[in-house]
Amino acid sequence: MIRETDFEKISEFEWEIPLSFNPDLKIPVRAFVSRDLLEEALGDLSFDQAINAAMLPGFIKNVLIMPDVHQGYGFPIGGVAAADVESGMISPGAIGYDINCGVRLLGSSILLEEAEPYLDDLILALDRHCPSGVGTKGSIKLNEKELSRVLETGAKWAEKQGFASEVDLRRTENGGSLPGIWGKVSARARERGEMQLGTLGAGNHFLEVGVVDRIINPSAASTWGLTEGCLTLMIHCGSRGLGHQVCTDYVKSFQGLDKRYGIKLPDRELVCAPINSPEGQDYVGAMRAAANYAFANRQILAHRARMAFEEVLAGKVANWHLFQVYDIAHNMGNFETHSIDGKPRKLCIHRKGATRALPPNSPDLPEEYRSTGQPVLIPGTMGTASWILSGTHTGMKKSFGTTCHGAGRMMSRNEAKRKVRGSDLIDSLGVRGIRIRAGSLSGLAEEAPEAYKDVDRVVDTVCGAGIASKVARLLPVAVIKG
Repeated sequence: MIRETDFEKISEFEWEIPLSFNPDLKIPVRAFVSRDLLEEALGDLSFDQAINAAMLPGFIKNVLIMPDVHQGYGFPIGGVAAADVESGMISPGAIGYDINCGVRLLGSSILLEEAEPYLDDLILALDRHCPSGVGTKGSIKLNEKELSRVLETGAKWAEKQGFASEVDLRRTENGGSLPGIWGKVSARARERGEMQLGTLGAGNHFLEVGVVDRIINPSAASTWGLTEGCLTLMIHCGSRGLGHQVCTDYVKSFQGLDKRYGIKLPDRELVCAPINSPEGQDYVGAMRAAANYAFANRQILAHRARMAFEEVLAGKVANWHLFQVYDIAHNMGNFETHSIDGKPRKLCIHRKGATRALPPNSPDLPEEYRSTGQPVLIPGTMGTASWILSGTHTGMKKSFGTTCHGAGRMMSRNEAKRKVRGSDLIDSLGVRGIRIRAGSLSGLAEEAPEAYKDVDRVVDTVCGAGIASKVARLLPVAVIKG
């Protein structure tokens, strides 16, 4: 078990486990945490998991930990690792089971005060148009041919079906489309995906109607269309059962590859393959296909949410339209070029529960956002604030252009259910003017605000470390949980 005394303090918001901690470490572990968040994170195996990853061949510079960190499968949620494409490994457990779980933010010109009389109807319409819950089926039924197109083109498929605009795709990470290979996705995974496109799922996935509470960077907020007092819609979901099955399949198929490729594996949950091996390339093709499914899924949910806003608010408010601010992934392996020791190097950045945060002037941003840097979407909990940040040049140097992805759990789901009653939570949030729709009261209790870290402290930490910058703060108005 790691102790605080095992860390070297780099700064108020950066701590490091040095190479001297363990002779098997190939690179240090760097944590972006305040002292109090470090102490909280030492309550589980997050840092042990990061140390295990730092023993694998081909990861470079540092294994990174974000302040929303908590223990995951093999690799911590809130963990980042950069693998050299030529010599490094790719690990399904270090990317995550819900491949391309991510967040989409839609903005509006709708003032909260003018929408207030219609919010109860709006949350009912959103709940009806955007199905949620475990195993929920959507309104879009795909045959094998159409599903293969989704897996190979992502949100571009949604655009061809009339569910997306060119602006939506432009303001989505990777344009909402990666070179996925549908044939590398198992028949079982495809079967799970046939009926779930356009559904929210359960767990920590949600739709949240919010309001822009405070603007910290007026120039960036204006560029992104965020106006104080106006409504927003945040969508948090991923690749549903299809992505989970892809990860399950490849974790299983990678068993034994350590012996074939001579990899010293510190933890069986970190099974991996050389990126350039046939097995590694098969997983890359399947991972990208699952990511495409998630991009299409969030796009369809955005389309359906727009239908709900039109149904309830058209003719009642001046402008009921929702526009896309941005869409980001936080369970991905992205292939990117970074400057390492002054030289460009092609890397696979494993971001598990971590968000890409590109700086100003990045060529991968839409032209209209290059002056501001990338919008970084940090959801809190249904009872706390969410934050919109921007990427920084410091982040590119320190964290491969990465920051946190949310508040981060500090209480297990079982513990939350023991301590919180779902009905009491609905009542307490209702007193604060936050409307809640939930598929189950026990599932709602799992996601209680007290089960999570303080998102303001998490955001203060990444901004204090310089790897992100504050733009705007949102407050919840109505939330739908699966």
